[in-house]
Amino acid sequence: MLGSLKNIFKVADLRNKVLFTLMIIAVYQLGANLPVPGIDFAALKQLETSASGSGVLGFLNLFSGGALTRFAIFGLGIMPYITSSIIIQLLTTVIPKFEEWRDQGPVGEKKLTQTTRYLTIVLAILQGTGLAFVFHNGGAGFLPNGQQIDLIPSFTIARVLFIVLTFTAGTALVMWLGELITQRGIGQGMSIIIFANVVAGIPSGGHAILAQAGGFKFGVIVVLALIILVAIVFVEQGQRRIPVTFAKRVVGRNMYGGGSTHIPLKVNQAGVIPIIFASSILYFPVLLTNIIPWAGFRTFVNNHLVSATSFYYIISYGILIVMFTFFYVQVAFDPYQQADIIRKQSGFIPGIRPGAPTERYLAKILNRITFPGSLFLAAVALVPAIALALWHVTGYPFAGTTLLIAVGVALETMKQVDSQLSMRNYDGFLK
Repeated sequence: MLGSLKNIFKVADLRNKVLFTLMIIAVYQLGANLPVPGIDFAALKQLETSASGSGVLGFLNLFSGGALTRFAIFGLGIMPYITSSIIIQLLTTVIPKFEEWRDQGPVGEKKLTQTTRYLTIVLAILQGTGLAFVFHNGGAGFLPNGQQIDLIPSFTIARVLFIVLTFTAGTALVMWLGELITQRGIGQGMSIIIFANVVAGIPSGGHAILAQAGGFKFGVIVVLALIILVAIVFVEQGQRRIPVTFAKRVVGRNMYGGGSTHIPLKVNQAGVIPIIFASSILYFPVLLTNIIPWAGFRTFVNNHLVSATSFYYIISYGILIVMFTFFYVQVAFDPYQQADIIRKQSGFIPGIRPGAPTERYLAKILNRITFPGSLFLAAVALVPAIALALWHVTGYPFAGTTLLIAVGVALETMKQVDSQLSMRNYDGFLK
């Protein structure tokens, strides 16, 4: 390991990329600790203490690296961009213009990226406005046990507009920082920022569990986390390779094509996206408590869906993760489109006819590996939460999700580092 780290700094280009990435992460952490002007700092301290076990606010806070509960300039974090990217990806399958852009290659990708940026700004304005009103009204269901915290006691139009503008500008800056990492740093920029955020919360989360549960239970949780970590590495590397053979073509006196390759279908094809989907859906009942005046509905939501260690929250969370895994995989990997691409390139899967039979075969294989992948995602997200719920520990209910994100991004980044080291005849991390 130490030898591999030394190899990174031997290559000037790779060393500069790593240092540039670390510099961008430092800039993000600075913005994540600078609160927006015009808020009550005493109430802000109370918010940081209250949000640790919240299923709604805690999850948003996880992806912002704690910036949300600090009401920081980067308080919205990367979530508006993630949400925008998911929406554009889903709309690509239903809007013909987006589908046309997707099939245009780099030119179309540039148009989709620009559309994603515009939608990110719109979502940042909406989310910033919503947060300003929610935390002026005392948290409005986002905090456990019906707590009320007013972060903006002097609530004027000018002050709210300034806070929303600051949040939106922060989101735009985060988006730019992520793209800078992708272009000039190492790894995928947005993933690296998420990785930095969730890893930054691990020490404080561990301390919260230790303070609530004691040494023995904390040790059990650590052992469980190590087992989950090994399982994540094993499953993330797992894939089903579909062999594809391409026929040779004779053009004039020359022969083109031929050879064989494979389509890699990962067991965890959806990554962490279903977890984000499921958490977003569980936000809606909490938001509806501000609109629906039914006292019974509000009581049920506040008692069972606000805390991430609630039995109802855990069951609903697991079911939604499994459902959204199938949904997202079907959108991200279209068997019809893949079969059409293979046919147009004069390829075929050995033993399977081109066209509709290839499409049915790919769909069948995809469903077979997606089912265990969805159960794995649900288990990773829920097993630590169940253990903590049994011990009535609410300090850090997102341990499984944190490990999944951290390991997934780390593996992808290490693959990129390894490829650059191997091109220069250096040993990499993954041997």
